[in-house]
Amino acid sequence: MLWAALAALGANGVAIVAMTMLFKLPSAPNCPAIFWPLASGTVRLHCAQVAAAKRTVPDLMAAIALVKPLPQNHPLSQEIERGLAEWSQDLLALAEEKFQAGQLSEAIAIASDIPSDVSTASTVPTQIEKWKSIWAEAEKIYAEAESQIPKENWYRASMAAVRLLNVGNNYWANTKYEELKYAIATAREDGGRLEKIQNLVNRGRADDFLAAIQQIQAIEAGSYFYQKAQAMIPDIGRKMLDLAQETLDKRDVDKAVEIANQIPAVAKLETEVQDFTVLAEAHRSAFVGTVSSIEAAIAEAQKIGLDRPLYYKAQDTIARWQLEIEDVQHLAKARSLAQPGAVADLNAAIAEALMIPDSNPRAAEAKREIDGWRRRIQTFEDQPYLNRADEIVVEGDVVALQAAVDEASKIGEGRALYGEARKRIRNWTRQIQTIEDQPFLDQARDLANNGNLPAAIAAAGQIGAGRALHATAQAEVKEWQTQLQAEQDWREAQQVALQNTPDALAQAIRLADRVPNSNSLRLDVNPAINNWGDRLLRLAQDQGTYNPQAGIDIARKIPRSSSAYGAAQAQIGEWQRILNPPPPEPLPSLDNTAPSPINSEPIPSASPDDN
Repeated sequence: MLWAALAALGANGVAIVAMTMLFKLPSAPNCPAIFWPLASGTVRLHCAQVAAAKRTVPDLMAAIALVKPLPQNHPLSQEIERGLAEWSQDLLALAEEKFQAGQLSEAIAIASDIPSDVSTASTVPTQIEKWKSIWAEAEKIYAEAESQIPKENWYRASMAAVRLLNVGNNYWANTKYEELKYAIATAREDGGRLEKIQNLVNRGRADDFLAAIQQIQAIEAGSYFYQKAQAMIPDIGRKMLDLAQETLDKRDVDKAVEIANQIPAVAKLETEVQDFTVLAEAHRSAFVGTVSSIEAAIAEAQKIGLDRPLYYKAQDTIARWQLEIEDVQHLAKARSLAQPGAVADLNAAIAEALMIPDSNPRAAEAKREIDGWRRRIQTFEDQPYLNRADEIVVEGDVVALQAAVDEASKIGEGRALYGEARKRIRNWTRQIQTIEDQPFLDQARDLANNGNLPAAIAAAGQIGAGRALHATAQAEVKEWQTQLQAEQDWREAQQVALQNTPDALAQAIRLADRVPNSNSLRLDVNPAINNWGDRLLRLAQDQGTYNPQAGIDIARKIPRSSSAYGAAQAQIGEWQRILNPPPPEPLPSLDNTAPSPINSEPIPSASPDDN
């Protein structure tokens, strides 16, 4: 029984061990630790699938490398081919992701590593060419947009940038498009800022120059206009230095130095500013105008050495001041000679001042002094002519006035007293013309007062144009001509009215109405117009009795200036109502639904008993 029990236990143990080993799964191989030259195809395929499942470029390439050495007649060849095609397609998809992310070279490298003997390999060259074409087109569009920015063609730049959205690449449609859009917006802002900067510079004031430089420094280094803006700074600094020089030329030394010292260091004009300050202080001494002060200015300017930027300007200024010392000496001597005031003294002063050449610094000052001394000499020489003319003109007759004119005319044009002489000559000439022409004007007025207006006009016409009384004579001639025309119109109106027809009476009224209200003839004209208007109204009423339209036509000829105008308008209204009577009022409409006015009670319905 013992042995039987042991045998049964042994048989059951064997069975259990066998069943355990039968149902136990084989353990997965440790792929990193496998010695691949001795590995089976199954192991290679398994490890390749494990690596490919990670879906990274190195792992997919490793998967392909594991199964590629296996022969084509391997029992697992179909599974291997299926894996190679799938992994190659995954590689191409990863390459596409790289391309869309903006990594063209990486995408091409990945696609180029796909084995040439897999089914996917045939699409690789086409895909690579497509990527290159899209990339080249995107670069071309981007370059085109960039080229429009410095030209400030914002519309064209924006339109080019929008084309990136449809180029077929996420990197260009998103990252590069946003980058370009920001660049255009920034450049547009900087372009507007540059325009404002230029406007500030054009104003030409020191504060505006400084504000312009501050705005330039606010433009970032990455801006398309950064270099252009930076290039403006030295030019602005130079303009500030020119403004300081202009201020110094106006002898405002303090303001000139203040402007120069405000030039910022970024303009790189420090040494020139220093030299300008030295020269400005030298000018301060030179402006005093004495020999000693100019010599002090020369000494100050000589401090600017040969190695300084304004050395040659300083030397030119020193040379001019050395000439100016001579000019100052000549002017001082000339003024001393002119001091007594006699003609001989003034001529001597002029001769001394003429020793200053026109090219010298004090030439303009010398010329002013010479002009003043010459005018004094001319006044001494010509004043006797005016004095004699004033003495002659006292008698007041034509002969005396003409003699005074002749005497004053001896003062030639350009002389000191020429203007005063011409003023007096004009006055005396008007007096002569008035004396000569007054008889013609008096005669004309007498003729006009006697009613002989044509003769008065002829007499006044003898006063020629440009004469003293010409304007007065012409004004009175105009009044007389107006009077003559009024008399003519009045006579013609009376003649026409005698015809006593509607047209004649209307014409007579128009002629009479030409007489001005200020004319005395209006005392006769106004009653006549009223009379002729009454006659027109009567003629209109006679015609209107049997022909209202004819009456209207006549009545309309009566003007507002006639007293019959109101009655005529009223009569016209009556005739128009006759010719155009108002339409008759419409008859009341019959309404079938309304109750009859004869019997408004409803008719009772018939009852059966009524039958």
